[in-house]
Amino acid sequence: MTFLGIDVGTSALKAVVVDARGAALARASAPYATLSPQPGWSEQRPEDWWGACRAALAELRARVDLAAVEAVGLTGQMHGSVLLDGEREVIRPALLWNDQRTADEAAEIERVVGLERLVRITGSRSFTGFTAPKLLWLRRKEPLAFKRLRHLLLPKDYIRLQLTGELATDAGDASGTGLFDVAARWWSPELGDDLELSMGVLPVVYEGPEVTGRVRDDLATELGLRAGVPVVAGGGDQQAGAVGAGAVAPGVAMVSIGTSGVVFATADAYAPEPEGRLHAMCHAVPGAWHTMGVMLSAGGALAWLADALRPLAADVTPERLVVMASEVAPGADGLLFLPYLQGERMPVYDPQARGAFVGLSSSCTVAHLARAVLEGVALNLRQLLELTRATGTPVDEVRLIGGGAQGGVWPRVLADVLGEPVAIVEANDGAAFGAALLAAAGAGAFGDVREAAGVVRLRETVAPAPDAAETYGPLRERFAALYEATAAVGRAAL
Repeated sequence: MTFLGIDVGTSALKAVVVDARGAALARASAPYATLSPQPGWSEQRPEDWWGACRAALAELRARVDLAAVEAVGLTGQMHGSVLLDGEREVIRPALLWNDQRTADEAAEIERVVGLERLVRITGSRSFTGFTAPKLLWLRRKEPLAFKRLRHLLLPKDYIRLQLTGELATDAGDASGTGLFDVAARWWSPELGDDLELSMGVLPVVYEGPEVTGRVRDDLATELGLRAGVPVVAGGGDQQAGAVGAGAVAPGVAMVSIGTSGVVFATADAYAPEPEGRLHAMCHAVPGAWHTMGVMLSAGGALAWLADALRPLAADVTPERLVVMASEVAPGADGLLFLPYLQGERMPVYDPQARGAFVGLSSSCTVAHLARAVLEGVALNLRQLLELTRATGTPVDEVRLIGGGAQGGVWPRVLADVLGEPVAIVEANDGAAFGAALLAAAGAGAFGDVREAAGVVRLRETVAPAPDAAETYGPLRERFAALYEATAAVGRAAL
């Protein structure tokens, strides 16, 4: 008995086949391009996702028997807007989670709805990457495309449409649109009225392990799947990643270091942070919610540094920079890095925020820069964890997934900066693994999602060094003051 998880990531589609014991039997991925027609714009072609899905499944089919798959789970990048016409054809490239063009529309939503009321309904303020401001932008800037709009899907749900012919989503991913009543776990007619948007374009909402459709007969032979295999709702990449990390009950928090950085903590009740400094969303676990703090550039900051240095040294990669960072003492000799390379979402909400190195001296090397990037990301994640606890959400254990969990010094940096142990999840297939577990729960292989997550295993736990607090205490204070100290100078450069 096996289960398939599919993850529509930011840079590639990933797929993994998992058995009922939680062992990953095979994995595959296929990349696609990101378009940036103007500075700050980020788009992808949904058709490229589907092409990547078919390629990844073809690769898996050569390794395992996909006909033995009992259910399929879907996950993917959140907030993206897939715009379809009445024939269910793509109108234009999808606007992604990291697209920054909608600052005016996001501000308009907060003004029209009212910030306090918006946070109460949606669990979040209106961020530029969210789906709702994208719709207002489309109506204002591309009225002919808006007039053609009949269906709006999130990225993973476009794959669902191709697999099953069904228009559907899940409560967790829908929570990141800015159009969802998170407490009621359904679309908000109030917001539709306020923003003069037709809620009829939005798909039916299911809970994470619920079956939303079945693989079409005409696709089964090509893909290697059995016709009629159920496809469950799944979740946004962070909710599915939390399932894959075993962060499915209060007390266990997930930290994800991928392109972005996330602190995710499960809650049994809906309790939005009053100022919207954290997201409060539906979990992929039915009847559960979660808080989530998101920073836009985590692993992405390290990738930026590698790209910036590559013209000078062709062998510079993020992995090489992690090795170099281990050669520098904790604290990077006082060098600090502010990781706001694409604006920032949390704990500071400022689309115009900019990054900075502070404390450079003639003794600084590339290794110092690398160490400062790792520490700057970890310091920002600590702020998100502190804010999570301040809301009353319990955090007793921290589990790490994503590229930052791949080994090297980054888990050590995170444990030292957080000042508490960090457990590394053994299966590093992330959201795709969690989607497969949701499929297993939906197929009845487990009693529920929390039982399915019981198969998650931990590789190791990294404890903070005895002198970590002495090293990082002063750095935390300096880092906390860094945004305000540099904000005016950064804006003056725009």
